[in-house]
Amino acid sequence: MGKKDASATRLPVDQYRKQIGKQDYKKTKSVLKATRLKAEAMKNSSGFRDAFLVIAAILLFVLCVYAFFYLNLSTEINLDLDVD
Repeated sequence: MGKKDASATRLPVDQYRKQIGKQDYKKTKSVLKATRLKAEAMKNSSGFRDAFLVIAAILLFVLCVYAFFYLNLSTEINLDLDVD
């Protein structure tokens, strides 16, 4: 029995299932492509986001140190003025 003879005896349900499978594969392929492009975009932009977060953390740290010294020095100056 050749390959053509075997395919001729397929049930219509099997042919329908095969057709649905091909459609699902095509749909899945496009969805996978969109997902891959989205992942690549996130990968490329993550470097920028990470750099921004590092700079923001450094600025926050400097701001906290500045506020700490400002409050400590301003209270000492106020105490000195009250004594005079």
